[in-house]
Amino acid sequence: MNGEQAFLAGEFVGLYARRSARLLRDAHEAITAVHRACFEAGAQVAITAGYQATNEGFGRLGISRAETTTLLRRSVGLARETAAGSGWVAASVGPYGAMLADGSAYRGDYGLTVAELTRYHRPRLEVLAEAAPDVFAVETIPDTREAEAVVTALDGLGIPAWLAHSIRRTTTSASQPLAEAFALARSSTAVVATGVNCAPATEVAPALAMVADLPGVAHPDGGVWDPQARTWQGAEDEIASLAPAWLAAGAALVGGCCRVGPTGIKELAARLRSSTEADSRPSHARCPCR
Repeated sequence: MNGEQAFLAGEFVGLYARRSARLLRDAHEAITAVHRACFEAGAQVAITAGYQATNEGFGRLGISRAETTTLLRRSVGLARETAAGSGWVAASVGPYGAMLADGSAYRGDYGLTVAELTRYHRPRLEVLAEAAPDVFAVETIPDTREAEAVVTALDGLGIPAWLAHSIRRTTTSASQPLAEAFALARSSTAVVATGVNCAPATEVAPALAMVADLPGVAHPDGGVWDPQARTWQGAEDEIASLAPAWLAAGAALVGGCCRVGPTGIKELAARLRSSTEADSRPSHARCPCR
């Protein structure tokens, strides 16, 4: 498992990325269409639409725990159906703050103990594990407390996971040393890769330099969000231009987060193929999570 193994993770954007949980019930054919478009663009891993799908969040909408279980399983099933044996299915697991939908996923420190966060994450992970994804995509984790909770909740489920953090340069979003967060990932037998997502592309390389001993995850945003102007700044194709350097730094799972759709995935796939062919390295190796 090293940087020579390049994986393109097709992740949803905009409506499909962070608000797609609602579509699991109301318009799941739209989710299937995005999965298909990402695979056709060159993705090898489909990240499911369950980032915000939780008992607590759906419960506020009057959706029962039984129906939530059905929707979580559906998120894996839709990706599996679209992958059709040609790609991998990563069950998306968002942070506690994603359920709150108040921006705290990028701040952390919810005022909860590690034990409380573990009790929050474990039921959803159990349901998703029963649906048999190839891997858990644990995403946008803002601090070491929640990372510790997730690592504990993953224990004994029998499904490998990658663990990606939201960051502020070389710290977690909660301003803890990023090296400490990566050390937690290395302490888990379930976590097979770690890194960052939902971050500016220019901040990926310094973060990957601290991963050590595990394959890296690089799923940055396509640009930088300006909350005052409520608009995106920067080039959408920045990920494709920087990705070869991430592979050299040890990344094994490369893709996009916000503002990255099938067009961005297609550009990324082409750039990585070109890079690996020039280096006489395989561009589409088998997923390291198995």
